[in-house]
Amino acid sequence: MKSHDFAYLRATSLDQALNALAETEDAIVLAGGQSLVAALNLRLQMPELVVDINHLPGLDQIENDGGELRIGALVRHAQLMESAAAAKALPLIGMALPHVAHPAIRNRGTTCGSLAYGDPAAEMPACAVALGATLVLASKEGTREVPARRFYRGLYETSRAPHELLIAARFPVAPEGARPIFAEVATRRGDFATLGLAGQIHVEGGMIAAFDLVAFGSEPAPLLLENTAAKALGRVPDAGLIAELAQAVAEEVDPMESPLATVEMRRRQYRALAERGLSVAMEFADV
Repeated sequence: MKSHDFAYLRATSLDQALNALAETEDAIVLAGGQSLVAALNLRLQMPELVVDINHLPGLDQIENDGGELRIGALVRHAQLMESAAAAKALPLIGMALPHVAHPAIRNRGTTCGSLAYGDPAAEMPACAVALGATLVLASKEGTREVPARRFYRGLYETSRAPHELLIAARFPVAPEGARPIFAEVATRRGDFATLGLAGQIHVEGGMIAAFDLVAFGSEPAPLLLENTAAKALGRVPDAGLIAELAQAVAEEVDPMESPLATVEMRRRQYRALAERGLSVAMEFADV
């Protein structure tokens, strides 16, 4: 199929892009286009106007101020993968990015585009929720900041208004000694995840001081596993705790119905995935 007819604007300034979004009832933003172009060609989306932001200055930067890593709207997945600053500041992102699609898509796709799109099978929204990122939204009226943990509402549903543009994502730098947790199930490497876990564990004095874990892929939106975290805090990480937390994950998730697997099968997969991911993370933590 081919897309329906639409108007196209190659924006040369942020103000021009935001004005176009404000003045057009059905406008959509083109950055990497790896999800958008497919949706257009399948006529899953039929906008009146496509606003191309690829030529806007200053949105392709990765900045580290010591406490936060700021990822601009035009930072490609491949650029983020190659960033030494990002690898040091956000080890979870470094672990998850190789699972994002395939090299050709990572070369064009943007991290903020993935965050804004809100695909439940995407790795980056799950990482943003796990790490407590803040999303910076701009509009003709100004900017506002939304915690990632309040941004995702359901299947492809976010709190971004149609006239808003996600211009950056701010990630807190991981504390010294924090270790990533990442594992997913996919038909093959780079395919959409059918389910996955993304998170971070921080051990101090031999006990778990912070534990943030998100389930994704089988849920309508990234699910922060707060009940599981409550069982982990203040505990000594060992094989017994790993088994207990894996069971807690299986009990807390609420997988969507799927023709590929029953809900019970998904819970068993989550249990096995959690055991694997937590075992690796806790070995990294030297416990």
